[in-house]
Amino acid sequence: QVQLVESGGGLVQAGGSLRLSCAASGRTFASAPMGWFRQPPGKEREFVAAISWNGGSTYYADSVKGRFTISRDNAKNTVYLQMNMLKPEDTAVYYCAVPGREVNYMRLSANLWDYDYWGQGTQVTVSS
Repeated sequence: QVQLVESGGGLVQAGGSLRLSCAASGRTFASAPMGWFRQPPGKEREFVAAISWNGGSTYYADSVKGRFTISRDNAKNTVYLQMNMLKPEDTAVYYCAVPGREVNYMRLSANLWDYDYWGQGTQVTVSS
């Protein structure tokens, strides 16, 4: 059974930093891209960042480019999201996700429907 578990969320002041982690278990995702999404209060879930299987390619939403960094450690089956210069509008539940179908392994997607496995989410709150 595949399980993704996020951690590292919390309350931080604007301008601060947090590092999210997402540990996968049940199968290895060493050959799959991994992504981060977020859902602000009262809004739809949106793309944040994605990383290729070997970490060689990354893709960011414009709203986080230059502030957030996605990385991964395949030996630990874990993906990270380093979030710097946080803003109140970054407040959301953050989810990691992985595609389950190999057809989606060859590209970095910002579309929710390309991802089949999701974590339970971790809350990030940025105060002004």
